[in-house]
Amino acid sequence: MKKLMIAALLSAAASPAFAAGDVFFSLKNTDFVVLIAFLIFVGVLLYFKVPAKVGEMLDGRSNAIKAELDEAKALREEAQALLASYERKQKDVQAQADRIVASAKEEAANAATAAKDDIAASITRRLAAAEEQIASAEAGAVKAVKDQAVTVAIGAAQDVIAKQMDAKTSNALIDDAIATVEAKLH
Repeated sequence: MKKLMIAALLSAAASPAFAAGDVFFSLKNTDFVVLIAFLIFVGVLLYFKVPAKVGEMLDGRSNAIKAELDEAKALREEAQALLASYERKQKDVQAQADRIVASAKEEAANAATAAKDDIAASITRRLAAAEEQIASAEAGAVKAVKDQAVTVAIGAAQDVIAKQMDAKTSNALIDDAIATVEAKLH
């Protein structure tokens, strides 16, 4: 402030009115009146300690800005920590999802293999059952053919025997059959 007052006095001393030789220290000289008003104004400002209050206000504003910057820095660090935490969680979740997908693929492959094995076993069982049915049907058909052949042969033999048989031969056959049965029973 003192430097400002000295500069104002020097500027007043170097004014054109002073250089022209007019009386500077006169109330008629406007430069002098302005200088006096300026000095009074500066004096009033210094009396009420306005520069100190302006300095305090600027310091307060500077401190508030510094506090805001510190708070912003702390918030930024907190946000970075949260971001890192969420990124870790996202990686963990991604790894877990990958494990779940791999497990599901493995289970699906195992289920497909088991289903193929079950189908193969079922086909084998059905083929065996079909072969048994075919064999049973074949055996039944052979037995039926044999039975039919025996029935036809018996019928044909009866016809042949009935045509060739007379009473004397018939009695001889009956006696012979009774003797065979008697021999086997005793």
